[in-house]
Amino acid sequence: MEQAIIFSTSAISALAARDDLARLEAERVAARREGLLDVRAYTADLEAELEYRRGLYVAAAVSEIATLRAELCGAQDG
Repeated sequence: MEQAIIFSTSAISALAARDDLARLEAERVAARREGLLDVRAYTADLEAELEYRRGLYVAAAVSEIATLRAELCGAQDG
């Protein structure tokens, strides 16, 4: 059963979210090198965190782009 993931971008910038994502991807590379990807619980937790951080990064980036666009061109109605 899939769970809904709720993203809150108010507390994190796209840059910070990208840095967190890069750190987790580096952790996965290190885990592969050390043979830890065979540990199912660890791998599942890491993959879930990566999925969440990817979504958070996208949400933060889109929000920042929309904010910049509104500042440059004015808010859109509708």
